[in-house]
Amino acid sequence: MTGSLLVGPDRHGLTVTIEGGLVVGKAPEGAARLACRDGEIAPGDVCAHTHLYSGLAPLGMPAPSPPPGNFVEILERVWWRLDRALDEASLRASARLYVAEALLAGTTTLVDHHESPGFIEGSLDVLAEEADRLGARLLVTYGATERNGGREEAQRGLRECARFVKEGRFPRVKGLVGLHASFTVSDETVREAGILARDLGVPIHVHVAEDRADVEDAKRRGYAGPLERLVALGALPSGAILAHGVWLDEAEVRMAGEAGAWLVQNPRSNAGNRVGYPRALGASASVAVGTDGFAADMAAEHRALFAEAERNGDPATKEALQARCAGGLRLVEGFFPGETAGDVVRGPGEAVDDVVVGGRTVVRDGRLVGGDIEEIRARAGEQAVRLWGRMAAISSTMPG
Repeated sequence: MTGSLLVGPDRHGLTVTIEGGLVVGKAPEGAARLACRDGEIAPGDVCAHTHLYSGLAPLGMPAPSPPPGNFVEILERVWWRLDRALDEASLRASARLYVAEALLAGTTTLVDHHESPGFIEGSLDVLAEEADRLGARLLVTYGATERNGGREEAQRGLRECARFVKEGRFPRVKGLVGLHASFTVSDETVREAGILARDLGVPIHVHVAEDRADVEDAKRRGYAGPLERLVALGALPSGAILAHGVWLDEAEVRMAGEAGAWLVQNPRSNAGNRVGYPRALGASASVAVGTDGFAADMAAEHRALFAEAERNGDPATKEALQARCAGGLRLVEGFFPGETAGDVVRGPGEAVDDVVVGGRTVVRDGRLVGGDIEEIRARAGEQAVRLWGRMAAISSTMPG
């Protein structure tokens, strides 16, 4: 447990006192103080859906050839090659860089959805160790899938989720049950994920209706859509995190909300992948914002949210959009009750000077406390070169 820390007062007179990771009413004698000078105290940001394994992607990842023509081809020629190429060293470097840059941007909690088919067992420990080392909160799962090794691969992914949840080694890291996406798994795997989630008492994190292909696949299997498939197979426990939801209609969005599920909008990813605009998400009161692997700079993500709304003729004002997608803190509070109030950011406007997570100062005067960001970036660059070589080897064995 951390000691006592008094943050502030800021220029509005706000003071936050944290003891043992929790906010308390009065600072005990001898509490450390983090002055706020002319800045402002704000809650830490939450990235409600991302992929830490993508942390090396900005470091020169080669463009696919030939260029993908649709969403499924983007997955096949880019992200599914990347995740197959990951090993422990490249995953660790990716996670460390991603978490470090998230904290420097004022994002204190990451909700991660992980896949590394060549390195399943122990992969969640790598992600948790890097988050713990640098001081971020993390919700993490392995997205079970059958797209490489069939049912055996999916069962290995679910076992990794179960192992990690049961061990519970890290106080500020929680494990969930994960499915990659409905269209990459059989009914048997979906059903097993639901049973496991209920047995463990944790929600499921899954991509849902990100692209029309997910909806068409569910219909071919005899369901009205991927959401209805999860419901029918008992894989939508309360608290489920449904990433994207672009192709859900308002009735389905309301159905998800009534089931206690969270929907996570990912504006930059949706625009980049050209999957559409999730207009129907306004029908739910439980919507948060994620980045789907883009850097966890939530100010940038909200700017993209506003731009996408304007581009798609959404009449909602910026204030209404922010209110619609402001569920991140509530989502995380369900896993860390009473603790997230101790995650604060100090700085003028969007600039970040200091970041505190549960009473632990993880960024001070704009510098990472738990590591040297330049060294982290340098090692990430070295691993990126290795990773691109491994991707190229995988690419040469795949058609198209």
